Amino acid sequence: MSKTGKILWQDLTVEHAEKVKDFYTEVVGWTFSAVSQGSYDDYNIISTSDNEVVAGICHKRGALSDFPSQWLNYVIVEDVDACVEKCNASGGKVVLGPALMGKQKYIVIQDPAGAYLALMEE
Repeated sequence: MSKTGKILWQDLTVEHAEKVKDFYTEVVGWTFSAVSQGSYDDYNIISTSDNEVVAGICHKRGALSDFPSQWLNYVIVEDVDACVEKCNASGGKVVLGPALMGKQKYIVIQDPAGAYLALMEE
């Protein structure tokens, strides 16, 4: 069964990920594991109910420096390159990518209303 169209992942992109991580530890009870980015760490969010990695918190640095502070959903698509063309033709714009995250190709788009969404091949 195809997973196309399903939300695969969520990232929170913020200025000070370590402080926001501490906020969610207090408010929600999540735990975290560090993910080295070289000179700093981003974080995987770990579910308290089953110890599963469910999302991430990222610093607004590098390619993400111009992103608004927000939760970014990653949706499964069959063909990222085809989505680039469809996005541009439909009044949106590609704001990042195509790029690879591990072996998976992805893009971040902005829809005509200004909202961001990541599209990723599974």
